[in-house]
Parts: sequence; structure tokens; C-alpha cells
Amino acid sequence: MKVNVLDIQGNSKGEAELPKVFKSPYRPDLIQRAVLAIQSHKRQPYGVDILAGKRTSAHYHGAKSTYTTMKNIEKARLPRIHGQGPPGLMMTPRFVPQAVKGREAHPPKIEKKWWQKINDKERVLAIKSAIAATAMKDIVVKRGHKVGNVNLPIVVDDEVQILKKVKQVKEFLEKIGLKEELMRSKEKKIRAGKGKMRGRRYKKKKSVLFVIAEDKGIFNAAKNLPGVEVCLVNNLNAELLAPGTHAGRLTLYSVSALKKLGEIYG
Repeated sequence: MKVNVLDIQGNSKGEAELPKVFKSPYRPDLIQRAVLAIQSHKRQPYGVDILAGKRTSAHYHGAKSTYTTMKNIEKARLPRIHGQGPPGLMMTPRFVPQAVKGREAHPPKIEKKWWQKINDKERVLAIKSAIAATAMKDIVVKRGHKVGNVNLPIVVDDEVQILKKVKQVKEFLEKIGLKEELMRSKEKKIRAGKGKMRGRRYKKKKSVLFVIAEDKGIFNAAKNLPGVEVCLVNNLNAELLAPGTHAGRLTLYSVSALKKLGEIYG
């Protein structure tokens, strides 16, 4: 299967042969598993202080003959603060989970295993499937990208790797018919829920992904466009091709990256 190659002016420059990887079966289940595995590798283990809620002199006296015994006083047999103190504080329950200022019953533990494993063959198959999904227009449109009448996959000349200014990259994307996509990626909305208080107030959209063979300036040129990312073909992974486990990201391949893609994945 052949596809048109576009130059930096948006005009057709010739044709290129698509590698076999674009005929891979679409496997959303494998893609989801591979993305979740990558995301799990970014999690940092966390847990509470092992003495949280336990720093108290409260204790329990169960024997009848013990001084300040807990029996026959019509109170629950819980660890309580004993001895001197204000009337409201004396004999107040502590330490146990159901008590005020007590320990947590099942706190998060540092021993929890966040790391998810995935077989190498499954991971590679997920990447192949995600690459094939970038050429399926119905999946790309379903993901929310505005592609209009643009034919997929989009293959561009290696000159695109030389672009060094944001303005040049923006003009190039507009010339090939992705002006609506740039407008879409500009939008950001306020997150619902408590995430607003935790440093992630706004939700932004993912836009175009440039897959290149060599960086000659486009890496810094494109990073200031909202939602646009650049990746070397050797560093492709399932999360870049399917952010949030949803395949069909709008992807642009340089000619040299396309050839290298065939060498790596067939």
C-alpha cells in the first residue's frame, strides 16, 4: 500500500510504501494493558507513618483487681487516657481505629506493589496495533481529532525535522489541513472533583504526534504548541500512540522514520 508524501508547503511530493506494521490487527485490549503497565512504572510508593495514631499513653486495664480497672464502670473496654487531666480528657478512648485521634484501620502501606508486568511479545504487539490504528480514520475521528478531508496516515518529507520555530510548525500543520485540530487542542477545561486542589486543576487535550528519525530542531519548535509532541521512532511506546489507553492518535511520520519503522517492526 502506497501513501502520498507531503512537503513542508503541504504539497504532494511523491509516494512512499507503507511497511507491513500498518496491517497489524487492532487489539484495544493489548493496547490498554501496555499503557497501564507504563503508567504503573511512574507510580511512587507511599505509606503512612507506622506510629501514626499510636503516640499516646492510653492503655487498657482488664483485670478487676487492677487500679483504675475498666470492669464494672459501664464503659466500653477500650484503651483510655488514665491519670491526671481535665475532666473532658480523662478516660478518653485513644489508639483504636474507632476512637477519635486513633490509628487508621487499614492505612496505605509502602509494601504495595504498583509495578505491573507485561510480556515483551505482548508489548511489541500492542505498539504494532497502536501504529496500525493511526492509519484508521474512523478510530482517529472517534478519539476526537479534527482531521477533515486529510488522508491517513500522514507522511511528510524529512525537511520537517529541520523546522526550528513554533511559527513554522504551526504554519506547516495549517497548510496540510489541521487548523481545526490546532484550535481543538488549545481548549482546556477545569477538572471536576478534588483534583483541582492537588496541582492538576486543568485538563488539556492531546494533539499531533510527530514521529521522526532524527531531531534537527523540531523537538524544541513543537513543544510549545499545546498538545503537540515529538518522538524519535526508536522511542515509540503504547502510551504515546494511545494516550489514556485510547488508540488512534493523530500521528505524522517522516519518510526516514517510516523506513525505520519497517526495519524495527516489519
